[in-house]
Amino acid sequence: MTITEAQQTVDQWIKTTGIRYFNELTNTAILMEEVGEVARIMARKYGEQSFKKSDEEINLADEMADVLFVLICLANQTGIDLHEALQKNLEKKTRRDAERHKNNEKLK
Repeated sequence: MTITEAQQTVDQWIKTTGIRYFNELTNTAILMEEVGEVARIMARKYGEQSFKKSDEEINLADEMADVLFVLICLANQTGIDLHEALQKNLEKKTRRDAERHKNNEKLK
């Protein structure tokens, strides 16, 4: 599935199963909540925190998909073409960081 197809699929799901989009502020709060859930898993799986009994059924891939879903909702609501935005962002990073990372002693 391309990014464009993902945006179309989410839009169709929202308009049928989801009935309508939550407003942008609500979706921003939901996005922060979902990112927090990913951070919680990362801190426990890759960091130094230990898992609680209630964390045993948590699925990192599913939580990342939740983040992506809400981000796509916000892009759809605000008229952002994520395919185009990502392309432009990568071009910017390539120009800005063309030599930066090659010269970073910390990365060698």
